[in-house]
Amino acid sequence: MSSRLTAIYHVRSDARAIESRAQAIAVEQSVEMPLSAIDDADILNEVVGKVEDIADTGNGLFAVRIGLAAATAGDDPGQLVNMLFGNTSLQDDVTLYDAEFPGALVRGFGGPRCGLAGLRRRTGIKGRAFTCTALKPQGLAPAKLAELAARFARGGIDFIKDDHGLADQAYSPYMARIAAVAAALTVVERETGHRARYVPSITGDLDMLRAQIAAAKNSGVDTVMVQPMIIGLSNFSRLVRENPDVAFFAHPALSGAARIDPALLFGKIFRMLGADAVIFPNHGGRFGYSPQTCRRLAEAARAPWHGREGTIPVPAGGMTTDRVAEMLDFYGAEVMLLIGGALLDAGERLSEETAAFVSKVKDYQYAEGTGQASW
Repeated sequence: MSSRLTAIYHVRSDARAIESRAQAIAVEQSVEMPLSAIDDADILNEVVGKVEDIADTGNGLFAVRIGLAAATAGDDPGQLVNMLFGNTSLQDDVTLYDAEFPGALVRGFGGPRCGLAGLRRRTGIKGRAFTCTALKPQGLAPAKLAELAARFARGGIDFIKDDHGLADQAYSPYMARIAAVAAALTVVERETGHRARYVPSITGDLDMLRAQIAAAKNSGVDTVMVQPMIIGLSNFSRLVRENPDVAFFAHPALSGAARIDPALLFGKIFRMLGADAVIFPNHGGRFGYSPQTCRRLAEAARAPWHGREGTIPVPAGGMTTDRVAEMLDFYGAEVMLLIGGALLDAGERLSEETAAFVSKVKDYQYAEGTGQASW
């Protein structure tokens, strides 16, 4: 049981109390009982969490490193996050800032089956960023969503994903929606030669998720979107393992409900469980992520990591075509730009505005070394 993983917490505390606070977190996240009641030496030495370091980062915030027994996580993603932050997430003075995982644990989960490099091979897109948009708003029938998808495709977009709120509602049943959108995109591909990939949002319990993936495959769709924090990390990991031929986009819905740093949750945990692309709120949009957080997230998603494929960062959340050059300056070519509402706002000129967006991405002059995958 000697293999360890390290959790890094940011803890708000008085300097006089931080050592006892750190020790309390170590116990809470490992055995959750008084150490005086444990008489097994192996448990005390191997299972009880160990405070490895405490660093004062200023303004009453401390970075606390705690070593935990990797064996306590087993091979279940939900249990892994439970051991990292389960009970301590209920204490509002602590954020799970980062974690360092043993290579065997990371490799055991498998990581992306496709990843950034794999999506480049699958699509033939090289040397530039990917483009993506979203089908909105809620309430549209499948035929109307298919019409929108066709107009996006005629503009040359690479990926067209469902809005994350689209599920299996009465006004847009999943089976009818995927059939209609897939058929519309096939017509556009025959007419123009351009293949835009549909990314339906799959939702529900595990049986429903499996059925929806099967329907996607039957319609010729090879990419789906999941919301890992809603469907459950363990279910997400199971779906990836069962469908190695399907690419998975991970949507961040509900991720803000847990005080887990986005770079860890999206860039490491979602990637480790098999996300081929991770959607997140870009700085300067509708949400409050800072440029520093976005950069750390993108770097974690793409960096070499125990031999696992890199994941595509997908900055989103109120982005406009006016920001394309700025975002490509910031992220480089190994990124997917997602613009939804700003394109839909073009109305009758939707295809033309989509084409202008795609053209900006294709014509952008990337800095040397940013056009190819780096692992």
